[in-house]
Amino acid sequence: MHEIVKRIRKKDIRALARAITMVENDYPDKLELLSDVFSMEKHAIYIGLTGSPGAGKSSLVNRLITHIRNEGKTVAVIAVDPTSPFSGGALLGDRVRMNEHFTDDGVYIRSMATRGSLGGLARATKDAVRICDAFGFDVVIVETVGVGQSELDIMKIVDTTAVVLTPNSGDVLQIFKAGIMEIADLFVINKADLDGVGKLKRLLRELVMMTATEEHMAAIVKTITTENKGIDELWNKMKEHHTYLYSTMEGSIKRSKQLELEVLELMRDELFREVKQFVELNEDLPMINPSDDPYQYAMDWLKKWREALT
Repeated sequence: MHEIVKRIRKKDIRALARAITMVENDYPDKLELLSDVFSMEKHAIYIGLTGSPGAGKSSLVNRLITHIRNEGKTVAVIAVDPTSPFSGGALLGDRVRMNEHFTDDGVYIRSMATRGSLGGLARATKDAVRICDAFGFDVVIVETVGVGQSELDIMKIVDTTAVVLTPNSGDVLQIFKAGIMEIADLFVINKADLDGVGKLKRLLRELVMMTATEEHMAAIVKTITTENKGIDELWNKMKEHHTYLYSTMEGSIKRSKQLELEVLELMRDELFREVKQFVELNEDLPMINPSDDPYQYAMDWLKKWREALT
C-alpha cells in the first residue's frame, strides 16, 4: 500500500489506475491505502454533472475538458455508467465521446460501473475522486448516471453540482420528482439551439427563486456543445461557486456533512462485511426456507453475531 502511495506522489499514472482498481474491487487493505491518500495535500475543484440520458453530459464534459486545459489546468474525469444486469459491465459512452483527450498527459478519464448502486454512483467513486485529487489534478469532474429518484449521491462527493437539462424533453418533471433543486448549484440548458429554451429557462428561474438565499442563487447557463457555445460561461460559473464555498461558512458546513456521511457509510460497509462473513462461516445457523419469517431471522442472526463479539 505504501509503495503505491509513493508512486502516486511521483505522479505515476499506472499507480493511480492501480489504486482506483483496488478500491473498486474492494481490496482487503484498501482502507490503509485510502488513509495514506487522505493525508496527502489536496486542492482540486470537485465538479459533478448529472442529467437525464441523452442530455449530452459526456459531450459537455468533453468541451469542458478542452476549455479547462486551455487554461493550463489538469483534469481527471470519473464517468459513472449504469451496470448491465446481464453481464455486470457498462456501456462506457464517455470513452467514445472523449477519445480526443486520450493522448493528453494532463487528462485522465476513468470509467466506472454502478455495480448495482441505487444512488447513481459506484460505491468507489468518492475514493477514486480523492485519489485523483491526491495525484495532483487541478479539477476532478464526476459525470453520473442520470437524474432519477435515487441519483442524488453526487451531492455527497462534489463541491459544485450541475444539473444538465434539454428543452422539450420532459426533464423539468424530474426537478420536482427527484429533489434535484436541493442538490443543484447550477443548471445547464444544453442543446440550447432547440425550441423551448425560453420556456425552460423561465420555469427554472421561478424554481431557483424559490430556493435562493441572500448569499447564493443557482445560476442558469445555456450551452450548445455542437457549436462550443456557452462553455466559457459554464466554467466561470463553476469557479464562482467554488470561490463562494471556500470563502464562506457554507463550504465548511457542506464538507463537514459530507465527511460525516462518509464515515457512516464506511462503518456500514465494514459492519455489513463482518456480518456477512459471520453468516457464511457459521454452520450452526439454520437454512432459510421460503415460508420463514425474514424479520425473525435477521433479529436472531444479529443477536448471534453480537454474542460472538463478546
